[in-house]
Amino acid sequence: MTAYTIHSSRPHESILPRSHRDAHQRRLSYGPIQPMDGPPSLLARLFGKRP
Repeated sequence: MTAYTIHSSRPHESILPRSHRDAHQRRLSYGPIQPMDGPPSLLARLFGKRP
């Protein structure tokens, strides 16, 4: 048995929110990645969605 303990600035994994395992799982939860800028899509223009 070792006589020292390991100290880290990162919190323990049990209290961190779980990240998604892969991009497919993220897409299922949140939908496709949305552009931050650029022209609005056709549906956004039709339904008057403004960012």
